[in-house]
Amino acid sequence: MLKKLFKSFRTPTLRGKHSHSTPEVLGSSQHPIERGEISRYAISVVERLQQAGYQAYLVGGCVRDLLLDIEPKDFDVATSATPEQVRAEFRNARVIGRRFKLVHVHFGREIIETATFRANHPEGDEEENSNLSSRNESGRILRDNVYGSLEDDAQRRDFTINALYYDPVTERILDYANGVHDIRNHLIRLIGDPTQRYQEDPVRMLRAVRFAAKLDFDIEKHSAAPIYKLAPLLGGIPAARLFDEVLKLFLAGYAVYTYELLVDYGLFGQLFPASAEALKLNPDYTDQLIRNALDSTDQRIQQGKSVTPAFLLAALLWPALPARVIKLQDRGMPPIPAMQEAAHELISEQCLRIAVPKRFTMPIREIWDMQERLPRRSGKRADTLLENPRFRAGYDFLLLRESAGEQTGGLGDWWTRYQELSDSERRNMIRDLSNKDDAAGAPRKRKRSNNKRKRGPAGDGSNSAAGE
Repeated sequence: MLKKLFKSFRTPTLRGKHSHSTPEVLGSSQHPIERGEISRYAISVVERLQQAGYQAYLVGGCVRDLLLDIEPKDFDVATSATPEQVRAEFRNARVIGRRFKLVHVHFGREIIETATFRANHPEGDEEENSNLSSRNESGRILRDNVYGSLEDDAQRRDFTINALYYDPVTERILDYANGVHDIRNHLIRLIGDPTQRYQEDPVRMLRAVRFAAKLDFDIEKHSAAPIYKLAPLLGGIPAARLFDEVLKLFLAGYAVYTYELLVDYGLFGQLFPASAEALKLNPDYTDQLIRNALDSTDQRIQQGKSVTPAFLLAALLWPALPARVIKLQDRGMPPIPAMQEAAHELISEQCLRIAVPKRFTMPIREIWDMQERLPRRSGKRADTLLENPRFRAGYDFLLLRESAGEQTGGLGDWWTRYQELSDSERRNMIRDLSNKDDAAGAPRKRKRSNNKRKRGPAGDGSNSAAGE
């Protein structure tokens, strides 16, 4: 498909600027996009807005993906109509957002996100426009409701490959930023000055990495150069927003390559500081465990299987945990309470950087807790663990640790066999464990004496803990 696109379209010569007021126009014979590939609801929104006298186009990722022969996950519309005007045209529309006001037009389960053309922020009159736009002292945009023309909208988009507008009525593509050139050359390039654009919104650094991993593109050298230095700006991004970005980074099916890019550009440590420290202290084990977890995640996504963020986050954070557990044990704390205390401390620190919801932090702690319980198999403990709702996740996590080279004395194999056997065979496995402990000189549990404890004079239990 790309051959068809690039054979018939002459790439313009680049002269430093990556956006221009007059777009390159690709007619229907110059690109591979066909109306049949596009959501009929998206076409309906564009057509109705145009019939009402507004400009309207499909924009951004859906146009880019169609050119790359990738099925878009959603379709976005850009229009000259304000959110209120869009809302007036569609009874099934809802205005959302404060930082960026958008309209969601609902068609059953499908949502067509519709945004008004926006302009760059005015310089020097922030107070005058404070109800529309604002930045903080580092240049980060806090609100963005300054509306503009189609040309303005193209200039303020982040990457050239996302500044492509498709009109399904005329079947033309408008390219304002040489995005087709960069698609051809597999480049992620920021529009405008990279340092300024990253300062406006530091999350653009994560988006550059995400697109590079998803599309297997390179980040253009000028766009890549400031990232390492500006990575600490992510510390000023709300923790809840960073959590959403982390899910996008690692649950798109390209998590291993994403991780490599994050490490290379100094972004991983901004997202997972404790894990980045573990990567320095114990690089081989930490890197292998994280890679194995991410590779498994990628495989599950490609196979259409479900993925739980809790397991993935448990793996990303685990390498920072054992040293904390040992530290607490050295102070005299028993293993399981030490694990629980260290887990609480690590997760609390992480949530300051990335706001992991409680629905994920609880399973993370349970998976980790299971790592201390799985070695304890005597008596009925093994069967009790097997019935635990978190057993499967805990067992899978144990195998993950072993795959990274952690020595557990064959614990993973033991649990694998135990799950496959009958009750009587399981009893034999437990008996074998006891025999091994005896042979190794392990201290045996003292049997409780049959003698009843002496009670108080009145037999009222005054010497028992309950009576104190």
